[in-house]
Amino acid sequence: MDAASFRDAVETAKQTQLDRLGSSKLLLALTNAELSESAVFRAAAHSESVARETFQLWADDETNDRVRGVFEETARQEAEHLQRVLDAADADIDSPDGPGVMHAYLRGRDDTIERVAAGMVGRGLVSVRTHTQVIGFFVNEADVANTRLFRELKAETEATLTTGLELLDDLCEDDDDWERAQMVAEYVIQVAYDDYADGLAELGVDPRPLC
Repeated sequence: MDAASFRDAVETAKQTQLDRLGSSKLLLALTNAELSESAVFRAAAHSESVARETFQLWADDETNDRVRGVFEETARQEAEHLQRVLDAADADIDSPDGPGVMHAYLRGRDDTIERVAAGMVGRGLVSVRTHTQVIGFFVNEADVANTRLFRELKAETEATLTTGLELLDDLCEDDDDWERAQMVAEYVIQVAYDDYADGLAELGVDPRPLC
């Protein structure tokens, strides 16, 4: 397996979950059905905040020098994303109460391959879909500046996903490594999806698409 086939395998295995996470219902779950600009900014800021902390925690104890550098750079990028979101929101946003279920799972990973696969690839596939929905929200609001902002954040998140795939190409030495990487990447998508579906269920909304 290589990076391209790995991504294809993960996306194929979790196509249903990723498609639903990429639907307009995602913002309902993330904002608790409060589809306002302030609620969308709060959800975005919380996402960037917990990601920054996750990657910084990993950087602090990562033993692979190259990967540690990538985690440090990703933490810096997430911190910059957070500041850009806060600046755009132009309002006080409280820190998140905790990491949430996806990042709680991520922070439990202590193996380099699993961290890269789950945090940079699995989470990355979820994050680009989140950015897409936020972009759609601001497009609908005819808000050119914030549409541009989140398009830029999405592009940088996609670049981080690509970096994760490149790292896996170097780190995975055999089929067992690739299988382990695929398992955790798929699992983090499933965790994100289950959290999304639970959030919609609390609102009385079915996560399945309308036919």
